[in-house]
Amino acid sequence: MGTTVFERQRPAASVVDHALAGTAHSVFWRDDLPESLTPDRAPLAGTHRADLVVIGGGYTGLWTALLATERDPDAKVVVVEAQRVGWAASGRNGGFCEASLTHGDENGQARWPREMPTLKRLGLENLDAIEATEARHGMDFEFERTGQLAPAIEPHQIEWLKEWAAEGEEGVVYLDRAEAQASVASPTYLAAVWEQRTCALVHPARMAAELARVCEQRGVEIFERSHVTGLDTSGPGVTVATANGRVEASRAVLATNAFPSLLKRNRLMTVPVYDYVLMTEPLTDEQLAAIGWQDRQGIGDMANQFHYYRLSRDNRILFGGYDAIYHYGRKVKPEYENRPETWRTLASHFFTTFPQLEGLRFTHQWAGAIDTSTQFTAFFGTARERRVAYTAGFTGLGVGSTRFAAGVMLDLLDGVSNERTELEMVRRKPLPFPPEPAASIGINATRWSLDRADHNRGRRNLLLKTLDALGLGFDS
Repeated sequence: MGTTVFERQRPAASVVDHALAGTAHSVFWRDDLPESLTPDRAPLAGTHRADLVVIGGGYTGLWTALLATERDPDAKVVVVEAQRVGWAASGRNGGFCEASLTHGDENGQARWPREMPTLKRLGLENLDAIEATEARHGMDFEFERTGQLAPAIEPHQIEWLKEWAAEGEEGVVYLDRAEAQASVASPTYLAAVWEQRTCALVHPARMAAELARVCEQRGVEIFERSHVTGLDTSGPGVTVATANGRVEASRAVLATNAFPSLLKRNRLMTVPVYDYVLMTEPLTDEQLAAIGWQDRQGIGDMANQFHYYRLSRDNRILFGGYDAIYHYGRKVKPEYENRPETWRTLASHFFTTFPQLEGLRFTHQWAGAIDTSTQFTAFFGTARERRVAYTAGFTGLGVGSTRFAAGVMLDLLDGVSNERTELEMVRRKPLPFPPEPAASIGINATRWSLDRADHNRGRRNLLLKTLDALGLGFDS
């Protein structure tokens, strides 16, 4: 078994120690929000009536609320959030807003090959619509249409990039070693592909906060710190209950993603996987010049256990990924967010990627749960005689596709037959994950196998080949 570049070119332990000394366990994006975008909203109390109640105040729920008011400005919409708006994945992700609705082309081609031309077009239209929404409603969530760089960091990955570029898709540019390093000066880069059209960068927490602000301007009521304890459809509509209040509505949307579904049928459809992130202090002009990166692309390398990284508006580097940790029992717990060994791994890999930045410190470290499905992208459906719509399973690519999902759910509630609702991707459900202990055994065996593939020139073992054959394979 071979080694990876991160083992061959490991920085000194003292470099990692210095960089992590004094790092705050806190989400940079949320710390960076102005007070004007973090109003203290009241919990739900008493009885409220609505046309639509949305459970979950992240991207999925907020896009649903906004699109509902754009379809019907007179609609009464209520959002109920267990914590704070954008508190979970929506406020702590990397801010990669991608056009892909299928977790990348390979994943989509493996599952819905006939629909991929349509799905790719709809994905680009969705990304364009997010950019247009920011302008139309006077938002500022720092949308930058930078594209995304995919560097090869091991020799066997170069051929993958050449095959990708040879497909001839517009805006996909192959960079050889010299060109890749001229774009972003990392000694680990052996080649790269730059997708110039299909990815933007955003400020994740600002995106959630701005969506909430505009929703409220349009008459949506948002209640925070209101954990939903029940979903009752025994009457003519839907009643959503919390400890101190209730919403009686005609219809409901479930936008809880990584958290346990209020529908029993969906409890095994997703598992929460923890992702970890570091954020540096702002780079000086000299440090920025040392690494180039003038086009400010988002970056995601080609490994199975991949890293993603990007620049913030004030030229910090967010560096995350690699470890994806599942905990027995599908639990989502605050203590799972503290994993010092993972942050040390990320810090080491950071300085392998950018050794010229030795001496730079990390100001923030944090983690969060990603909702993963067995098809590695969102699924959709309705329940309770089409009074309830749901989606989940975004697998880390929800920043853009949650808007698409919101439109699909509203179409499904309306009983609309259109291009979106007729998609096989929308109509077909993924296989559920097995119950414990099989889930934990299977997920951790798959993760181990992906790591072995990264150490063996990308060669997939029998487990991964079997999962591929069953339509359950993961290729980042």
